[in-house]
Amino acid sequence: GVGRGKSMLMDLFVSTLDDIPARRVHFHAFMQEIHTALHAARQTGVDDAIAPVARDVAESVRLLAFDEMQITDITDAMIVGRLFEALFSAGVVVITTSNRVPQDLYKNGLNRQLFLPFIELIEEHMVVHELASPTDYRQDRLSGMQVYFTPVNDESRAAMNAVWDDLAGGPGTPLTLHVKGRDIMLPAFRNGIARAEFHELCGRPLGPADYLAVAESVRVLLLDDVPRLGRSNFNEAKRFVTLIDALYEARVRLICSAAAEPEMLYLEGEGSFEFERTASRLREMQSEDWGDQKAGMETT
Repeated sequence: GVGRGKSMLMDLFVSTLDDIPARRVHFHAFMQEIHTALHAARQTGVDDAIAPVARDVAESVRLLAFDEMQITDITDAMIVGRLFEALFSAGVVVITTSNRVPQDLYKNGLNRQLFLPFIELIEEHMVVHELASPTDYRQDRLSGMQVYFTPVNDESRAAMNAVWDDLAGGPGTPLTLHVKGRDIMLPAFRNGIARAEFHELCGRPLGPADYLAVAESVRVLLLDDVPRLGRSNFNEAKRFVTLIDALYEARVRLICSAAAEPEMLYLEGEGSFEFERTASRLREMQSEDWGDQKAGMETT
């Protein structure tokens, strides 16, 4: 389950490795790098692009620590088995966290039978430990914490920075999600927690599928600088409504700084009546126990 301490334990282990060549990386970000490297390898005319890519990875590290292994994409499913087989053969040690047991990876995915040998590879080469706990420590840390800051000023920005430092435990790295040929970039991501400014998520022409991808990829979202909404930024307001709906349905915890309280964000213009539901959801999402019943808690 989420918030049980998997990432913390892995980070503690990696911190003890001293001069052993190791890398700690979010699994999704790693697979993006692999896709880029495969594309470059194919440009050279090689028959098997995975071989040189895996060799380059194996020559750079002795240990790979992946956070949040998840397989949701058919392309990843077809690549990851051969990639890991090559890494294991080269003696690379792999440690990974996941919210799914191996048998549930890529569950119900397209052509999943082609993915089953990878599950067998995991069970052959890796030891599976379940961190069974009734406590979601991340939710416990959020308990009693202020999650909505207004107005947007130096004080609220400092408060958002403090929340990030407390929950993420360090600097984030960008995470790019690929959705139907589009790239959605979350500027900061660490340990399931993402941070972005309002205009980075709502100022671009994104749609429901994009926001669903964000909701599926993060456990907590810090959203900075939500402005007042109305006629002058109607399109951004519509996207904000869609984003909140996606986060709400996925039970993602939202922490944000905004120009006004939820009920005062959208006072005039087309859509102000419909925004009442969004304001209600924003208010509900501030409740202390709101994230306890997170839907799909077993998934990443």
